[in-house]
Amino acid sequence: MRATVIGMAALLSACAGGPSPSDWQLNARGALAQYQRHHFAGDTPLAEKEFAQARAEISRTGRADLLARAELVRCAIRTASLEFDECPAFEALRADAGAEEIAYADYLAGRATRAASDEPLSRLVAAGVRLKSATITPEGIAGAIDVASSQGWRRPLLAWLAVQAKRAEESGDPVALARIRRRMELITTGE
Repeated sequence: MRATVIGMAALLSACAGGPSPSDWQLNARGALAQYQRHHFAGDTPLAEKEFAQARAEISRTGRADLLARAELVRCAIRTASLEFDECPAFEALRADAGAEEIAYADYLAGRATRAASDEPLSRLVAAGVRLKSATITPEGIAGAIDVASSQGWRRPLLAWLAVQAKRAEESGDPVALARIRRRMELITTGE
């Protein structure tokens, strides 16, 4: 698995017994992708509906290790959006998770480090982990904003701009604060 969302493909191909994936794998992969899409767009009810569908598909296998991976996908996506928690649904499955999943959960919690890929989601998750660990720089915040903006990911973009706005306010930079707030308004009024 990679430092990103643990790779949705890895989640589902882990059980692939033959050349073509089974229905549950295709359905779960699609639902996880839609979860990310809707979550990043800011549509929480639809995102959670998609995640419930992915969970139901994976549950059909009776494999708690795969369900633990899916929960880490959700935690990673939430981390990218600066929605921090202790990944309670993963923690409930920790005993059945593999070493790689446990290491990734520790990474998301800020208790471990790992290299991030150049993939946008991986970079945004890594920035979220650095923010949670209080080790992010202003350049890191700007980089996270650039990633979220270039992907059109509304929710993470607003979250990262809010961090940047708070820092501008704390440093007494009214010009930067006004610019950031205008950008946030553009995002929220363009719905």
